[in-house]
Amino acid sequence: MKNAQDYWRANVSILLKCLVVWFVCSYLFGIILVDQLNAISLGGYQLGFWFAQQGSIYVFLILIFYYVKRMNRLDREFDVDEQ
Repeated sequence: MKNAQDYWRANVSILLKCLVVWFVCSYLFGIILVDQLNAISLGGYQLGFWFAQQGSIYVFLILIFYYVKRMNRLDREFDVDEQ
């Protein structure tokens, strides 16, 4: 059986990857790169505006489901799952 330190390291790794994706989508795409992204249109809206208003929320929801799926797999791998 693998130890708790390996489990925690894998957990933090997944969490950091999710936070990086969320940061890129919300902060970089919605604030820093908004002028460059506004040159692209998505459904009649400028892409930078879309990321600032809705895109980062959608990405956050996708990340929640991704995190749950990965953590369930990690729990089974380390034999700490609930089932």
